[in-house]
Amino acid sequence: MAIAHSDMEEALKTLECRTNFKVKKITEYMLPSLKEPFYLCTENNNPQLIIRPAFEVFANELSGLDGVSVKYSYYHNADMTRFPTRVNTGRTEVHYGLAFEFEHTKAVKTFIKTLIKIAQGG
Repeated sequence: MAIAHSDMEEALKTLECRTNFKVKKITEYMLPSLKEPFYLCTENNNPQLIIRPAFEVFANELSGLDGVSVKYSYYHNADMTRFPTRVNTGRTEVHYGLAFEFEHTKAVKTFIKTLIKIAQGG
């Protein structure tokens, strides 16, 4: 069973992740005390956190955390403006990232703490 949207947002707030903006079903966050963006996507029943594709080399480590699963195809959305672009199915480039789903709030907290360590180079 996936985590609820409200539980995901509350967990991110507890972890002191900063909200920058919300456009439609995408909310941009920053990791606490870092300038590393990530996005919360709420367009389906399972909220997803989207991270930069540069972190793909850590996908196995992150998806190996209890309650975390990675979506092995990239997530594309024009509103994720801090991420790189590529051509997906259309003619124009669109922003993309790596999506993760969570089973419970503990998984979200562990994921964010691990992502912070990775982003800090540790």
